[in-house]
Amino acid sequence: MTRHLLGGEATFVLGASGHIAGVINPPAKKKRNYWIEGTASDEADEWLAGARSVPGSWWPHWTGWLANHAGERIAAPVQAGNADYPAIEPAPGRYVKEKSE
Repeated sequence: MTRHLLGGEATFVLGASGHIAGVINPPAKKKRNYWIEGTASDEADEWLAGARSVPGSWWPHWTGWLANHAGERIAAPVQAGNADYPAIEPAPGRYVKEKSE
């Protein structure tokens, strides 16, 4: 499992939906659920058997984890680009409007 490749403590969260549904449904909708706190195992069923189901979105859990592991908060730049990497064009950029073949 990937957790063997990481150093330090690992946190695994299993969402009840696919990545698209988990991203497009904001936490306020209270849709789906997620599982946490399972016992580390190389077998998914073993982990799930000991995990706790939490109703709602995994977003608040993730943002809490990020807050505990992130550095100091800084303000976003007023405009895109800098001296080394100037902005090419306003967002979202013309490539977004291109049709794929």
